[in-house]
Amino acid sequence: MPTLNLPIAPGKLAPYTTKPPRKFPAAKPPFNRIAYAAAHVVADPLAESDPWLDAPIDWDRTIAFRHHLWSLGLGVAEAMDTAQRGMGMDWPKSLELIRRSLDAAKDFPGAMIGSGVGTDHLVPNADVTIDDVIGAYEEQCAAVEKLGGRIVLMASRALVKAARSPSDYIKVYGRVLAQVKEPVIIHWLGEMFDPALAGYWGHADHMQAMDVAIEVITDNAAKVDGVKVSLLDKDKEISMRRRLPQGVRMYSGDDFNYAELIEGDARGYSDALLGIFDAIAPAAASALGALSRADAKTFHAILAPTVPLSRHIFKAPTRFYKTGVVFMAYLNGLQNHFTLVGGQESARSTLHLAELFRLADAAGLLADPDAASARMHSVMATRGVAS
Repeated sequence: MPTLNLPIAPGKLAPYTTKPPRKFPAAKPPFNRIAYAAAHVVADPLAESDPWLDAPIDWDRTIAFRHHLWSLGLGVAEAMDTAQRGMGMDWPKSLELIRRSLDAAKDFPGAMIGSGVGTDHLVPNADVTIDDVIGAYEEQCAAVEKLGGRIVLMASRALVKAARSPSDYIKVYGRVLAQVKEPVIIHWLGEMFDPALAGYWGHADHMQAMDVAIEVITDNAAKVDGVKVSLLDKDKEISMRRRLPQGVRMYSGDDFNYAELIEGDARGYSDALLGIFDAIAPAAASALGALSRADAKTFHAILAPTVPLSRHIFKAPTRFYKTGVVFMAYLNGLQNHFTLVGGQESARSTLHLAELFRLADAAGLLADPDAASARMHSVMATRGVAS
């Protein structure tokens, strides 16, 4: 097995020898949990562009990655935070991504795909009104429904700016949900993922905010398939899960505690809509297959080693987790470069990437350790490390 010299502390290197990869038994749906992977986009590093301003996409490799997820039995949550929505990917480019993914899904009978809808074409400033926010949501909902897509209703930075009280959130969601053709997934993205969403639902306190969200969902339950909660707090997710109306699903967005939340307890469980499933897709699918066979022991045996990796990738500042997700795709040969939209490959330190490599290897997630080590060597060399 290959050995690399990797940084362990500022100015210090230590040899690290990789382990054999883990073989994850293939599993075929249907699973007994709905599972979406929020998928990243593959940047085009050879495009003539200004990387901090433009978002050139390698469409072929981006769609090929979605084929990879569908082939494992996972759904795709498209054009969301993991795809750098609002961090390089604007609404026109996101709509093109949604269109291409919906077309590609036709080649996979039964493929699940949810499409992110927000208000990101509306500049969030003091002049934005509640009616402006409603109109922006309506415009994006109509565009996705015209393509035949199912909506994931994302949180709105503009709504945070425009709202004066929780009643404004109730008004906006009520108006939008009244018009959608099919039930949507509501996405509550916490401020650890996007600082501009602090105080969502009209309260800084998450439990008070939850009261407003539950009111919105209860009042519009026929138009809500589920809610995705991304607060990185399992107790808050469980508390909200137990308060949801009958038939409304909880989609876990907790990249720290997903295994126990998906397994659930005597009073219920969470389905999944997770960014980490992009990075650990073979393990996630295999674990879900085991859970569907009522083999909780194997389910946890597969996922337990992935949790330290996920907590590292999503560590604060959490919004930079996309760097780690794309790095995993590069290490595993699912794209041929380590470049992100907006130049976000620079958002994590060399020490962070070195620890990510070690944790991925410990979880058996480096499909080809020789190839992964060669790629790691190349990245370390660009950062001044003679690995």
